[in-house]
Amino acid sequence: MGRDLDDVDRSILYLLQRDARNVTAQEMADMAGVSASTVRNRIDQLEADGIIQGYHPEIDYEAANLPLQVTFVVTAPPTELPEFSKQIRGIQGVIDVREMLTGRRNIHVDVVGTSTSEITRITDAIHDIGVEIESSEMLRRRHVQPFNHFFLQGTEETDAHEADPNDDEPTS
Repeated sequence: MGRDLDDVDRSILYLLQRDARNVTAQEMADMAGVSASTVRNRIDQLEADGIIQGYHPEIDYEAANLPLQVTFVVTAPPTELPEFSKQIRGIQGVIDVREMLTGRRNIHVDVVGTSTSEITRITDAIHDIGVEIESSEMLRRRHVQPFNHFFLQGTEETDAHEADPNDDEPTS
């Protein structure tokens, strides 16, 4: 089971989710009201506890000439879910596999490709494993934001209402 997080931990997680690459321990310390060494120690502990599991780049696949991004919703026998998930992760072009806890539609698979023939190859490979593709959806745009339970210590800031220059929806 996990451990309880205090305000400093939540502040650090919030700031790392906002921009882990460009925020320094000193900047986080200044915003969280603690020392930079406290921030570094807390990050080390959050990593050791498995709460922070890595730092991953957010890739614009379209800019990387992988314009097709598709999510497949798959049904696999629940008792064989881990094995089917592992096999699907081995297919070239698969970038994310999420195993659902309950229900028929229990594996969600994100893939990228350069052409419809490449997406067809991935579709065929998923079928060949022996699972059923229930649906597929093509991604238009993805928006990621920090989990709103993590916050900057001493504030109620969540960034939920900050303007996104790429967002075509009005903010209130």
